[in-house]
Amino acid sequence: MKIAFFSDCFLDLTGGIVTSINTQKKALESLGHTVYVFSSSYPKSDREKKRLRSQNIFPVPSCKVFFRGIVPIARRPKIVEKWLMANHPEIKDFDIFYIHYEGGCSIAGLRLGKELNIPTIQVMHGREDVGEANLVSFGFRTIVAFFLCWFHSWYLPHKTKVQRDNNLADTVARAKMWALMVNHANCADLVLTPSEHFRKKLIHFGLTSPSEVFPNGYPDAKYPESSKLKTLNLGETMRIIWHSRVSSEKRIMPFLKALTRVTGKYQLDVYGGGNHLAKAKRFARRHHLNAVFHGDISFKKIQSSIENAHLDVLVSYDFDTFGMTLIEAEAHGVPVLFCDPDMQEIVPKGSFVMSKNETEEAIADALNDLLSHPERIEKMSQVMLRHRNEVLMSKRIKQLEKIFESEIAKSKK
Repeated sequence: MKIAFFSDCFLDLTGGIVTSINTQKKALESLGHTVYVFSSSYPKSDREKKRLRSQNIFPVPSCKVFFRGIVPIARRPKIVEKWLMANHPEIKDFDIFYIHYEGGCSIAGLRLGKELNIPTIQVMHGREDVGEANLVSFGFRTIVAFFLCWFHSWYLPHKTKVQRDNNLADTVARAKMWALMVNHANCADLVLTPSEHFRKKLIHFGLTSPSEVFPNGYPDAKYPESSKLKTLNLGETMRIIWHSRVSSEKRIMPFLKALTRVTGKYQLDVYGGGNHLAKAKRFARRHHLNAVFHGDISFKKIQSSIENAHLDVLVSYDFDTFGMTLIEAEAHGVPVLFCDPDMQEIVPKGSFVMSKNETEEAIADALNDLLSHPERIEKMSQVMLRHRNEVLMSKRIKQLEKIFESEIAKSKK
């Protein structure tokens, strides 16, 4: 098969979407498929473009100044479409367009797919309603959401209206962002989500395109060959690892506040950067927390810390649609703690601790209970180790292959 990925969240960025695209690209190529990736990008030298081209990765026309330092922004979809047809005429012979995210490059992929009669699969990765709320100051959220929806509707029809509710769309801005997500998804022939709970939320707000769940997988090349059983004895120091973004949406501050209520021994290692890194460091120093902030370092180095941890944490709430942190812990046989009931879908039953709710008090209670009953670490680690091979992308990629083949067959009828 010839497969074209389109994404506004790939080049010059890090995170779950980038990891997902890289992992799936390599897995598909290992099966003999041709895979191109088209992505928005910061300006690149000719040497860098040549290096990317050797990997079949191509930067599309992107803004040189707008949003510089935050995220690369593709130029208007029509400009991207024109560039694609002029510079990559071979794209009209591809079998499927595989689209990630909802920006200009992704819009261009959806539109070109319809124009060229190539089936389109849209992957809905994240909660853009929460993302917008965390990136935009309170007084501007509604204006920005209106602008984004307006721009989006220039290129893709917005037939589905989303009204405010008392749940996930409790503000006008959030309702608008759900409208953008759902209308974007409804333009695809098939929609994939990493989890069932996110698929149900999209359907609730008006998703009508056929949809399936395809979970993220662990890269085979980075998979630990073996992992030891984790054990903890009463009175020993519990080693805790955080390797999500150190940001507001991941809720680093509630977790640190919870640690001020922990009565037993612990050691926290924090990896990664984010908008709350400086604030988190100051708080940890002020409250004399036993925490070390390592910053952004290579995942290979983080892996050794995961392997030596007793507990991995992901305390985001009503935000994560999958949680790559959790399957990274599973690959190493490390028990996990989370607050969001939706995350029960991601890891095996019996391998996690879930706090009663998302408050710092509940998180502290869960940690204190675990320190009082350390034998639970070994039991949870046993479950993780039994299931660890299931998270490999090589185990999951066959499902994606079948999805592609099915959509291609439908398009030829």
